[in-house]
Amino acid sequence: MVEIKNVSLELDDKEILHNINLNIEKGKIYGLIGPNGVGKTTLIKCLTGIYKPSTGEILYDGENVYNSPRIKMKLSYVADENNFFSSFTVKDILKYYKLSYENFNENKFHKLNKIFNIPLKKHFYQLSKGMKMRVALLVALASETEYLIMDEPTSGLDPILKNKLLKLLVNEVALRQVTIIISSHHLGELERICDDVAILDGGKISYKNTLEDMKKKIKKLQIAFDSPVYEEDLNFNGIFKMTRVGRVFTIITDNFGEDLIDEIKKFKPLFIEEVDLSLEDIFIYKVEKEELDEEII
Repeated sequence: MVEIKNVSLELDDKEILHNINLNIEKGKIYGLIGPNGVGKTTLIKCLTGIYKPSTGEILYDGENVYNSPRIKMKLSYVADENNFFSSFTVKDILKYYKLSYENFNENKFHKLNKIFNIPLKKHFYQLSKGMKMRVALLVALASETEYLIMDEPTSGLDPILKNKLLKLLVNEVALRQVTIIISSHHLGELERICDDVAILDGGKISYKNTLEDMKKKIKKLQIAFDSPVYEEDLNFNGIFKMTRVGRVFTIITDNFGEDLIDEIKKFKPLFIEEVDLSLEDIFIYKVEKEELDEEII
């Protein structure tokens, strides 16, 4: 289990993370999402022991990750920008990882490379951005660690390889009970594989839940009334966005259920239409601070 306890971090006298608390269970795929510049990469660098939190701690199986070679041996990290030694060939990187990780599986490396198709004799600096990401993914998966931490891992990958990677990650969890923490702006991809999701906004966790519960609880409702009804009449617990056109209301709630529907029915609506939301929809509604003008300016 990964425990993030009261983690805050200041860099250059600016607070980047504020009182982060998360528990990530073994064998889960956990998604970290949020707008640019809210601290996702910073939190990942704390999770890998690169940064030491100003306050709080990050524990893997009860042990603090910072300055712990034993815990770091259990971690693989795929950064959003991968800068191995540029003069190394891919074959040199393979040797480096074999020396660094006691469980490194060279047979798995070569088997996976039939998918990733990396020329072993190429120097790292000769590779494109997408191929550099493939190298990072390849060695991370072949290291067979207990925890896999990934920051924008599909960046630079073509759609076919993205699809194969997502299947590989799900297989890793099924076969080895590896725990995966993944940050990505490609929310459709995360929706396919994640068990749990946390939304990071302004350096804080603004929302967290299992993906299953999130999609059950967060709904869009479109409601039409015959008699006059006002916004304050429908201001029920859990409604965080509401728009109105005449007597038709569009409501976004994170407390959907029979109790909410019963409250709405007291106002005798002509109809209530329930609309399922994608993870991307949920993210936009949760993070967006103001209504967007639909006009093109």
